[in-house]
Amino acid sequence: MAANCEMDEDCFEDAYDRIPVASKMDFQTSIEECSMALNLVLNNKFSEALDLLKPWSKDSMYHALGYSSILVMQAAMTFEHKDIQTAMATIKEALHTCQRFRKRNSMVESLSSLVSKQSCDSLKAEEMHAEICYAECLLQKATLTFVQDENMISFIKGGIKIRTSYQIYKDCQHVLNMSQGVDGETDTFTQFEGGVKLGIGSFNLMLSLLPARILRLLEFIGFSGNREFGLAQLREGAASHSLRAILSALTLLFYHTYVCLILGTGEGNLVEAEALLEPYLDRFPKGSIILFYSARIAVLRGHFEKAQVKFVECINAQQQWKQIHHLCYWELMWCHSFQQQWREAYRYADLLCKESRWSKAIYVYQKAAILSMMSEEEVKKTGENVVDLFRQVEGLKQRLAGKSIPTEKFAVRKSRRYSAANPVKLIVPALEMMYVWNGFTIVGKRADATESLLITIEKAEEELRADPNPSEFHPDDQCLVQMLKGLCLKHLGRLLQAELCFTQVLSSEKRIRYDHYLIPFTLYELGLLYKQQGDVAKATRYIEDAKLNYKDYSMESRLHFRIHAALNSLKGSPVNSP
Repeated sequence: MAANCEMDEDCFEDAYDRIPVASKMDFQTSIEECSMALNLVLNNKFSEALDLLKPWSKDSMYHALGYSSILVMQAAMTFEHKDIQTAMATIKEALHTCQRFRKRNSMVESLSSLVSKQSCDSLKAEEMHAEICYAECLLQKATLTFVQDENMISFIKGGIKIRTSYQIYKDCQHVLNMSQGVDGETDTFTQFEGGVKLGIGSFNLMLSLLPARILRLLEFIGFSGNREFGLAQLREGAASHSLRAILSALTLLFYHTYVCLILGTGEGNLVEAEALLEPYLDRFPKGSIILFYSARIAVLRGHFEKAQVKFVECINAQQQWKQIHHLCYWELMWCHSFQQQWREAYRYADLLCKESRWSKAIYVYQKAAILSMMSEEEVKKTGENVVDLFRQVEGLKQRLAGKSIPTEKFAVRKSRRYSAANPVKLIVPALEMMYVWNGFTIVGKRADATESLLITIEKAEEELRADPNPSEFHPDDQCLVQMLKGLCLKHLGRLLQAELCFTQVLSSEKRIRYDHYLIPFTLYELGLLYKQQGDVAKATRYIEDAKLNYKDYSMESRLHFRIHAALNSLKGSPVNSP
C-alpha cells in the first residue's frame, strides 16, 4: 500500500488513519463478508447488507464492490436522480479503493510473472482480485453514465469505460489460461476464476447480441462476441463455488427470460433457466429476486395463473425495495392483458403511473391503451378520460444519453392522433404494444388465449371494413390488424392463412402513411414463418430485405436486434465469432 501512495499526495494521511482499522480485515474475511451480504440481499435484507458492507467500503475492495453494486442496482430500478448521484459517488470511491490494491506496472506482465513462479502470496492474490473488482466497478460506472447524463460526451465516456473493462477481463483471462493447475485448489484462485468467467461470459454474450451497425455506433470497433462461448463461461461460473456463482446464474436467467424475448426471436432456454433457479428456490424460498424469476418463467411457459400468484407472493415478500413491486406490477399488467382481463390490467398500469418513475410516458400510454380495449361503461367506472391520457403522453417524454427512448417515441407518435380537435381512435392499441414487447410469442404458448385474441382482432377488422367514413389512418390500421391476425394464426398452426395476412400487409405498402414500421416488421415475421416451414433460403431473403431496404422507422434498433438473432439462428452459428 505504501508503494501506491507515491502516486497520490493525499494518500499518506488517509492510509495512516485507516491502518489500525484495515489490519483487522484480511482478504479472505472480506470475501466471506461480501458473500454474507449477497445472501442478505437474496433474503430481502437490503439495508442489513448495506450496513454490513459500508464500514469497510473504503478499505476493502470486496466491501467497496459489494456496497456499490447494491446501490447501482437500486439506482437502475428507481431512476431517481438522487439515487443515481449517490450510486455514482459510491462507484468512484470503490474504484479508488480497488486502485490502491492494483499492481502499478502493466497488469498482464505482473500477473503472468507471478503465475510462472508457481505461487501467490496474499498480496499477489489481492492484485489479481483488484483487477477483477476494478473491471466490475468500471462496468457499473459505464451503465450509470448512460443513464445519468443527456449529452453524447457521456455516451462516449461510458463506451470508453466499457472498453477498458473489457480489456482488463481479457488480460485476466490470459492470466487464468496460463495458471491452469497452479493454485487451482485455493479459494482465492476459485474466486478469481469466478470473476473472470462472469466478466468474459457477460461481455461475449452482450456483444454477440449487437448488430454490426450498433457496434459501430458505440465505437466498439475490434470487439467480438461469441454467444456460445459466453454462455459456456457463465454456465461454468454458475456451477462454481465462487462468490459470483449466483451473479453468473442471474445473468443467465436475465438472458433467457428477458433478453431473448425483447432483443431476440423469443427462444430462451427455459429448461436451463428452471435448473439454474432450483437450488436458489430451496435456499431462498421467500427471496423476492428468486420469486420474481420463478414467476417470470411461469409467464413464459404460458402458466399465467400460476405466475400471477407468484408475483403477488413476490410483492408480499418484502417492503424495503418498492422498485421490485413495480417490476411485478409491470408483469402482472401483461399477465392480465394476455388473458384480456382489461380491468385488472388497468389496475396495475394505474399503480405504475402513480408509483414508478421509470417511464411516465410509457405507463400513461399503456394505461390509455388498456382503457381503449374496455367498453365505455367500464371506462366510466374508472373515472378516467382516455383522450386526456393520450394527450399527456408527449409532455412526459424523457431523454437518456441525449436520446429518446424508442418505445417512448413510438408511444408519443401514436398518441398524437388524439391531439386534434376530433381525435381519431387507435385500433387495438394494447395489442399493438403487446407486439412491441414480443408478447405474442408468449401468448402463442396458450391456444385458448391466442384464439381469444384472434376473436378481438377479427372484430376490429370487421369494424374497419364497415367504417362509413374512413380516416387518413385507415390503411395503417388495416395493416396493423392484418399483421396481428397473421401472428395469431401462425401460433395456432394455421400457417397458410398467416402467410396470406402477412402478404396482404406487404401488398399495401404504398397505402401506409404513418406506421411505416409495419412493413419491415412484417417482412421479418414472414421470414420467421418460412423458417418454421423449413424454407431457410426464403426465410433469409425476407429477413435480409427487412434489414437492408428499410430505415428511419419506429423501433428500428429493436428490429435489428431481432433480425441479427434470427439470421444467426438460420445460419446455425453466431455471425460474430472471435
